[in-house]
Amino acid sequence: MSALQPVRGTRDLLPDDSRRHRHVVETARAIAERYGYLEIAVPILEPTEVFKRTLGDTSDVVTKEMYTFTDRGGEMVTMRPEATAGIARALITGGLTQDLPFKVFTHGPMFRYERPQKGRLRQFHQIDVELLGVPEPLGDIEVIALGARVLDALGVRRATVLELNTLGDTDSRNAYRGALVGYLEGFRDKLSEDSRARLERNPLRILDSKNEGDRAIVANAPIFTDYLNDASKSFFATVRGGLDALGIAYQVNPRLVRGLDYYCHTAFEFTTTELGSQGAVLAGGRYDGLIETMGGPSVPGIGWAAGIERLAMLMTALGSDAPTPARPIAIVPIGAAAEAKALALADELRAGGFAVELGYRGNVGKRMKRANKLNAGVAVLLGDDELARGAATVRNLDSGEQTEVPLTALRDHLGR
Repeated sequence: MSALQPVRGTRDLLPDDSRRHRHVVETARAIAERYGYLEIAVPILEPTEVFKRTLGDTSDVVTKEMYTFTDRGGEMVTMRPEATAGIARALITGGLTQDLPFKVFTHGPMFRYERPQKGRLRQFHQIDVELLGVPEPLGDIEVIALGARVLDALGVRRATVLELNTLGDTDSRNAYRGALVGYLEGFRDKLSEDSRARLERNPLRILDSKNEGDRAIVANAPIFTDYLNDASKSFFATVRGGLDALGIAYQVNPRLVRGLDYYCHTAFEFTTTELGSQGAVLAGGRYDGLIETMGGPSVPGIGWAAGIERLAMLMTALGSDAPTPARPIAIVPIGAAAEAKALALADELRAGGFAVELGYRGNVGKRMKRANKLNAGVAVLLGDDELARGAATVRNLDSGEQTEVPLTALRDHLGR
């Protein structure tokens, strides 16, 4: 019988992976809290309509990548492919649209059925920040700055470039859409099958096409910024001015778009060349029409998401590893009488905040080998002689220096 394997496109987070994963989450959470963003958790399972409405019926995520099934109650549900839609749904169903701005941070697993490759799994993890209820460009500046500070704290922003673009307001978008469709109609027969379908329903999605033939056509397409009205230009100028004032460098990328109609104004991505083809590590944009699309009132929003796996990979590539755990203390009992005392002593030290390893079996030599393997900094040896004196021998495992310490003073000695 062959050994069981994880599902294709999933992986175990073993202790070192989990340490890096936790560091990314805790770093992002701490910085988000400084900006006033509170943590939220939304379900992994949502009604499928939550994502169909928000991601669009023609998007690759909906048509090709979502894990969707009918549950035992007959309801069509989907394992979330991203976090924004669930948070927007929570705003509506939680009756929070009167309590704005709504500033939240979340993290957790997402699911997309796609070809597994480096930095892209079918179960992956994201950190996510959303700001709902702020129509002013100051919200865009704050959200981007928050992302930049997270990357700074992780030691990876130096290897990224902030790409920035504007999608304008509704009027600007409609003007551009007309120009884009007019241009693409001349290449209809040369477009991929997916792009021909999008030409009728969602032509801006063609700008995101990965098909090489589509990309060659799009290279000469009209540029969004040529169709911006004065209000949209002013909004973008304010965002750029705010980033300049904060010293956050960026490059304007006129081809950076978001295909769905509720996206507007700012679109941005922090990209890197350190991870091969998986260049985006943190990406987001403004989505003022999303809540209405879901049946709620008009509530503006902007946010971003970042892949935890990609951030951890980038940290490793740049030598910016997560902090290692505190070195444990190894308690080594010598003889049967010391076993019971060692158990009580380990419990006492753990209650006092120390990381303690207590070997389960073996002689002194085997237990000391295990202590070294665990990278313990100190070994506390308990034998009959020490117990008779109410003391323990404390050995520094780096220097080999030994000191006999009364048990009543052991916590203070170890805490130095």
